[in-house]
Amino acid sequence: QVQLVESGGGLVQPGGSLRLSCAASGSIFSRNRMGWYRQAPGKQRELVATITSVGTTNYADSVKGRFTISRDNAKNTVYLQMNSLEPEDTAVYYCNANQWSGTSFINYWGQGTQVTVSS
Repeated sequence: QVQLVESGGGLVQPGGSLRLSCAASGSIFSRNRMGWYRQAPGKQRELVATITSVGTTNYADSVKGRFTISRDNAKNTVYLQMNSLEPEDTAVYYCNANQWSGTSFINYWGQGTQVTVSS
């Protein structure tokens, strides 16, 4: 069982920055692929960025060049640095852990943190 706790959301003006953190426990963190997803009102949850156990990253086209995902395996934490924020980035952001159980991949989710970009 994996527990994920996000922090760092809030209200920011367009063009501003925020850094989200996700602290993980209950598994061998360094082996998990970690990711951030977001869900805006009335829309489906979408991928923002992922990072593998060896540090390979993947980003949604809408955030490339503005967002950076990173991980600190010593602290069991994954981060999402968000720069040049736009109103369209407003959403609840969820941390995800994708863990191999030995027979299949299992997804775990945090409770979400609200990011609001508005002047």
